[in-house]
Amino acid sequence: MSYTEATLQLLSPTGSLVERDATAEYLPFVEKLTDAQLREFHRVMAITRAFDVEATNLQRQGEMGIWVPSLGQEAAQVGSGFAMRPQDHIFPAYREHAVGIIRGLDAINIVRLFRGLTHGGWNPTENGNFHIYTMVLGSQTLHATGYAMGVALDGKSGTGDPEFDEAVITYFGDGSTSQGDVNEALVFAASYQTPELFFLQNNQWAISVPVSKQSRTPLYLRAGGFGIPGVQIDGNDVLISYAASRKALEETRAGGGPRFIEALTYRMGPHTSSDDPTKYRTDGETAHWAALDPIARFEAYLRSRGEGDAFFDEVGAEAADFADNIRRRTLALTMPPVSDIFDNVYSEQHPLVAEEKRWLAGYEAAYVSGEAGE
Repeated sequence: MSYTEATLQLLSPTGSLVERDATAEYLPFVEKLTDAQLREFHRVMAITRAFDVEATNLQRQGEMGIWVPSLGQEAAQVGSGFAMRPQDHIFPAYREHAVGIIRGLDAINIVRLFRGLTHGGWNPTENGNFHIYTMVLGSQTLHATGYAMGVALDGKSGTGDPEFDEAVITYFGDGSTSQGDVNEALVFAASYQTPELFFLQNNQWAISVPVSKQSRTPLYLRAGGFGIPGVQIDGNDVLISYAASRKALEETRAGGGPRFIEALTYRMGPHTSSDDPTKYRTDGETAHWAALDPIARFEAYLRSRGEGDAFFDEVGAEAADFADNIRRRTLALTMPPVSDIFDNVYSEQHPLVAEEKRWLAGYEAAYVSGEAGE
């Protein structure tokens, strides 16, 4: 699926500002950004890519059971990630690494999850309201909608105070739009007018099924069928991702009901490390999207504003250090204590779980003492 006249864009593939009537209402959001904020956009994109590449290498070397890359989707995530306010809640799928980093998540927790050392990964309340990854396709949209319904019922949105009102954003992919869960979430969101943004990262492929096979029409148009306003943006343009998300979040936070964004981007790597995209994608298609690389595009824009080699060299060194640090810490990870299986089932101690914990401890002790076979 290629860009069309309906695709909102602020940065051209060469990194120059695009001024069109359709995007005039989005420019003020970008004009408010400081040079420091723009540099931070680039920094997080570069760090996320370095982390992603290093994690892929670690998986290939047997340090993780599986890895889910985000290569090529950095602009969609970074733009929308910085558009949120601290009180907002994020319900990701399983490749929103940049958003997690923005919200303060230690990236080693993502590694721990895919290494099989944890069933959850992290505590959302300690990581910027960034909720845990969800491996069941599309189910996170239901979690997000339920949470957003609670926000509205608790009176935490629509008060007119942007520093208090909460919004919820959920990320999902083009493949998920064919799931019943996503459509049910849209029904409830529209019915209850939730303070929620549905952010679709259309990376063109649901594993080996192209989006053209899934839908004969642009996916953002589906939102209108539920009564939810939707737009399509250039997902490789970090500025429009920020501006469109900021606008949508402000509207939904103020009581305007749910919003929907389809970000056209591309999964440059495999769906997961278990997948071989060369079996179903052409080299020409991959080359086409490589030329639209979101980081290279934004670098060209920053250079046009006067950023020089010193800044980009500094970011490159920081990204390399970040990746090296992840490798060292990954190799130092140890197995979690067996007690974790029991201690986090209920918020308070449960007699049946406590008994199971005692039984397992005795069972293991019997093997140590040599009495297990008696």
